[in-house]
Amino acid sequence: MIPVCFYFQVHQPMRLNKGYSFFDMGVSHHYRDDDANRDILRKVAEKCYLPANRMMLDLINEFRGDFRISFAITGVAMEQFQEFCPEVLDSFRELAETGCVEFIGETHYHSLSFLFSREEFRRQVRMHAKVLEEFFGKKPVTFRNTELIYSNDLALEVERMGYKNILCEGADQVLGWRSPNYVYQPAGCTRLKALLKNYRLSDDVAFRFSDRGWDEWPVDADKFAGWVHAIAGNGDIVNLFMDYETIGEHQWADTGIFEFFRSLPRAILAHPDFIFRTPAEAAADLDPMAQLDVPYFTSWADLERDVSAWLGNSMQDQAAELAYALEDKVLDTGDDELIATWRELLTSDHFYYMCTKWFSDGDVHKYFNPYETPHQAFITYMNVLNDLALTVNNRNGNGRE
Repeated sequence: MIPVCFYFQVHQPMRLNKGYSFFDMGVSHHYRDDDANRDILRKVAEKCYLPANRMMLDLINEFRGDFRISFAITGVAMEQFQEFCPEVLDSFRELAETGCVEFIGETHYHSLSFLFSREEFRRQVRMHAKVLEEFFGKKPVTFRNTELIYSNDLALEVERMGYKNILCEGADQVLGWRSPNYVYQPAGCTRLKALLKNYRLSDDVAFRFSDRGWDEWPVDADKFAGWVHAIAGNGDIVNLFMDYETIGEHQWADTGIFEFFRSLPRAILAHPDFIFRTPAEAAADLDPMAQLDVPYFTSWADLERDVSAWLGNSMQDQAAELAYALEDKVLDTGDDELIATWRELLTSDHFYYMCTKWFSDGDVHKYFNPYETPHQAFITYMNVLNDLALTVNNRNGNGRE
């Protein structure tokens, strides 16, 4: 039997107050754009999270547990659900109670922490695991790093933290002639199993589904299931990884995306060799077919599948280096609110907004981007970060007097 694994990323950043200027520094500490955070979250909840969760619950019930899925819900998204739309969390809890859903661990603030601070990375991973247990009653055994950023070193660290499985991008520069449709063992690890995204099939849904210029448009469930079934005899697993916002937000309801997902389980299960499994269930049943050696960082972002979406230009590098340079001083304050604010500033989206790769991937970087230019994103972020640094220095200075 060949398991089909759906993994959906659920994430919303805490957006900053675009009007926060140099003249606000030392005067105001109101960094968040609460109106935008609330309005965007409720909009996406109405278009995606609530109807998609109802649909997934109906499918699980219809197929009596034979349809199974997984979610990676960031901590910063769960905090906003609690504040602005608690019914979304209730609907995820209802899914959790079916026993057919796996919740995947990651960094609580969807950060780039592994690239800058292993200690902060471990703290955020533990924080997220604790929240998942509190909300959904289960400790995560599968891990995915922010935006599937991955390397050998990351896999080794994740194995040390007790995880059994890790998700990563099936990037061509990593696999070469090999297929993403097998389980692999990360280089240097002895227990951890790696499940790789089949990016061609995943992106057919996530990015190309409504593209009328695509030579395969339109795609219905039967056609897509046929592509999945073609893997029989040429793979052990099919990993379909995508943003959950694909359903109803990136691909609007009028594209037929809901009808597609409602029909897909039956179309895939029509082939007797295919089943649905969560990543943990699939990995438990499959042995690695080879070692996966990834000495450099990869991700699922942009055509390059590397970390250049978040780091590489002078604005991104300067902002990230300054943010992580504050780590010890922020933690020394012992102020939970200040620490949480600093961690919100580590969310990867802030650096994504500063990206200057306005070529093949430009439209992706503009999506839900509150800024008109990368420079505006940089200036706003640095004003906020510098004010936080002043606050932290004053707090620590007062503490020593």
